[in-house]
Amino acid sequence: MEVPYTRPKLAAGWIVRMAWRDSRRSRSRLFLFVSSIIIGIAALVAIYALGDNLEKDIDNQAATLVGADLVISSNHSLEEGEQGIIDSVRGLSRAHAEEQSFASMVLFPKSGGTRLVQIRALGGDFPYYGKLETVPEAAGREFRNHRQALVDKTLLLQFGAEVGDSIKVGEVLFEIAGRLNQAPGQSGISTTIAPAVFIPMAYLDATGLNQKGSRINYSYYFHLPGGRDADVLAKGLDSLLEVHRMGYDTIASRKEETGRSFSDLSKFLSLVGFVALLLGCIGVSSAIHIYIKEKLNSIAILRCLGASSKQAFLIFLVQVMGVGFIGSLIGAILGTGVQQLLPLVFKDFVPVAISTDVSWSAILQGIGLGVWISVLFALLPLIGIRNIAPLNTLRLSLDTPSPIRDRLSWLVYGLIALFIFGYAYLQLSGFLQTLAFTAGVAVSFMVLFATASLLIWLVRRFFPASWSYLWRQGLSNLFRPNNQTVILVISIGLGTAFIATLLLVQEMLISRVSLSSSGNQPNMVLFDIQTSQKQRVAELVKEQGLPVIDQVPIVTVQLEAINGITADQARADSTLQVSRRALGGELRATYRDSLIDSEKITAGTWMGEAARGEMPRVSLEEGYANRIHVSVGDTLLFNVQGVRIPTLVGSLREVDWNRVQTNFRLIFPMGVIDNAPQFHVLMTRVPDESVSARMQQAVVTQFPNVSIIDLGLILSVLDEILDKIGFVVRFMGGFSMLTGFVVLVASVMISKYQRIKESVLLRTMGASRKQILVITALEYLFLGLLAAFAGVVLALAGSWALAAFSFEVPFAPNLLAMGLLIIGVTAITVLVGLFNSRGITLRPPLEILRKDI
Repeated sequence: MEVPYTRPKLAAGWIVRMAWRDSRRSRSRLFLFVSSIIIGIAALVAIYALGDNLEKDIDNQAATLVGADLVISSNHSLEEGEQGIIDSVRGLSRAHAEEQSFASMVLFPKSGGTRLVQIRALGGDFPYYGKLETVPEAAGREFRNHRQALVDKTLLLQFGAEVGDSIKVGEVLFEIAGRLNQAPGQSGISTTIAPAVFIPMAYLDATGLNQKGSRINYSYYFHLPGGRDADVLAKGLDSLLEVHRMGYDTIASRKEETGRSFSDLSKFLSLVGFVALLLGCIGVSSAIHIYIKEKLNSIAILRCLGASSKQAFLIFLVQVMGVGFIGSLIGAILGTGVQQLLPLVFKDFVPVAISTDVSWSAILQGIGLGVWISVLFALLPLIGIRNIAPLNTLRLSLDTPSPIRDRLSWLVYGLIALFIFGYAYLQLSGFLQTLAFTAGVAVSFMVLFATASLLIWLVRRFFPASWSYLWRQGLSNLFRPNNQTVILVISIGLGTAFIATLLLVQEMLISRVSLSSSGNQPNMVLFDIQTSQKQRVAELVKEQGLPVIDQVPIVTVQLEAINGITADQARADSTLQVSRRALGGELRATYRDSLIDSEKITAGTWMGEAARGEMPRVSLEEGYANRIHVSVGDTLLFNVQGVRIPTLVGSLREVDWNRVQTNFRLIFPMGVIDNAPQFHVLMTRVPDESVSARMQQAVVTQFPNVSIIDLGLILSVLDEILDKIGFVVRFMGGFSMLTGFVVLVASVMISKYQRIKESVLLRTMGASRKQILVITALEYLFLGLLAAFAGVVLALAGSWALAAFSFEVPFAPNLLAMGLLIIGVTAITVLVGLFNSRGITLRPPLEILRKDI
């Protein structure tokens, strides 16, 4: 009697048991397959946890970021109406404080050192939340009642000063009451750029620094009663504050602003970790491909015994899911450990104390993402199982359909592309940005893939038959069956590209500033010079043997109307096409009769002198004109120290802002604002640091109100900032490099099983241990050299694009540093390859055959 055929059922229990039994001899190798994703998962879990903890810490410490319930700020002294606003809020407050802050030079008499700092004159008991963290602790409270100052710790360290020493601010000599470690809202980067010196408000007038024309920021801090909502109060004052060009800040608004900033940072770092994870996933796909090839016979036997192609597929899918879960779990545990280090890495960038609590949501996200991405990338080789026929038991060389012709393979490729795009979109929240990131990742991978494929083709096409046997054997390993050339070139090359790009960009940023002072360009700027001091300051510069390259007057003006439309009219009618932010805003302007070499007219005609009886023609920087929607022929009304001056836009200029020169958005012709209240800027050039220090000391001693910008200081500050940023990027880029080397180790261990028979055969035929090691070393020498070279070429291309289109500086890469990087990466690749291949040469051939074959 004929038994009807019944399709095998997909029994889940049987599939899991078969997956478990089949993995018994291959578990260590299966774990190697997913070891590549451990680093990427660790990076993502650490970053997710950092984001979760930062969000919680910002919520908990938001009040200490502001220091008060409400802060009203202005960049000009209070007029009658504005004073009324402040007085009305004071009447509703439990306590209030005031601060005036500005940039100024200070002098340390003990060492003679000078530095441009941020002076913060404080009156009242601010901060009301948190405290000024000082050493000694009491100094943060007691300095307000004496002629004392709190000095940032970086300044004390730079000039060798100590508590009890003196610091001269303007005309007043203050005792250093304490070392300032932390102030509300302050981060390590902000203190590097502008270290703070706190002085009591009562001594500000005595310093002589708050003169007319000085650029001072005014802040008014209010501590409200418990039942008063600062946000409701601020929103009620919003329109009034806007009219008077004043701003406000509350605990809630600062929390939202800070949270948004560091959310963007967390998302960016997640993308960096995601790139490391993608590298690992390519390693998974390549390793599973080799593993399935080894299992062809086992799969064919299962098919002969009645298992369907779907059952065979599910058996190995379960294996991948299992080891993917284990690898992701290990990565999550490792990431939780790495998370403990992140506060040290990011402490200079974050204005709050970062906690290191374990984030279970980050761990679950990491494990889920790890399992999903392991399965997704393993699907490419796994779907080929359904094409394995029972006939493969007799003919192991039976060809399977090419993945390129397999429609299901293209579906998997589509899923991978969609997943990468979707993940990037969640981090970037912008279609064009996401498309650019996805395209950048794709192009990088494609370039490295093409490089590896080209290498394989060239070696095959132009194989050097005349070379010695060892060299020929090492080269032939690059295109042997189951070779790892493509995956290693991609992983190591991309990691190298990260590091090379960082080095090149850091060098470009430094050179961008350095170029601005090349030749005879000025490298020192003296500003806040009063008109009565102008001649004497110039004489002092000449006495120091330095040239007076330029002296420029600066007048503060306010834009009141554009084409007759005022700020009130613009606010009342939203259909008017004018810049509401520009109206009422202050500008630093100058007047002169000619252009300087950093300017070029792009539209209209330059007029250096105002014609009698005609409306004065001003010149605008083209970027500023575009932002306020103004073109040649439009009219602008300016308030110059209480005098209204109607003008016509006569020309637009292109300005090279990279030059250390007095560049302006607005220039008047001669004969219009020449007699308006003004201060002056003087530019000179110092040959070295010793002359610069002597010059600064002389200026600060004789003219304490004059501030100095020294390009040498800018370069040192920029270098310090870039070092801090570079450490973060290197730390995150290290995950990609480390993933690359884990892929390398895993690939070598996997390919070791492929080469056992070959090595045993060579040993049996008389090859020495040294010869086999030389063959292995040559193979990894070629791989490492090509991968590192390709990565450096990618970095050079990307850095050239940044230099040409973003930084706009000549591209002159440090080829020696790039060469050393290539040598270093190649050497590490060779060492790792030799270390992991040593097991083949250290034991007799028979022992290896019995154990591994």
